[in-house]
Amino acid sequence: MATAFVLLVGVLLPCWGEFLPFKKGFMKVNGAECSHHSECSSDCCLIDLDRAGAFCAPKARIAMLCLFQTKGAINIICPCQSGLSCISKDPVCSRRCHLI
Repeated sequence: MATAFVLLVGVLLPCWGEFLPFKKGFMKVNGAECSHHSECSSDCCLIDLDRAGAFCAPKARIAMLCLFQTKGAINIICPCQSGLSCISKDPVCSRRCHLI
């Protein structure tokens, strides 16, 4: 029984990574084409309307325009970097990254 288990584990473990949609070791850098935000090292896949595609982009920094990360694959505007909040201090103005 134990031998069968060891053989099964030996066969499945090398192939286990093939079933994962996006591998952490192969994250794309900013500027690379993408189809889902989880492919990018920055976790932001930004739509490019001029080229009809999408590319990895850095997250928004302080005072930059932002939108929350959605469940969708591609962003229109990137979410804020870690430690910043995407809020609107004025109801007329768009959301920006702020320290809170």
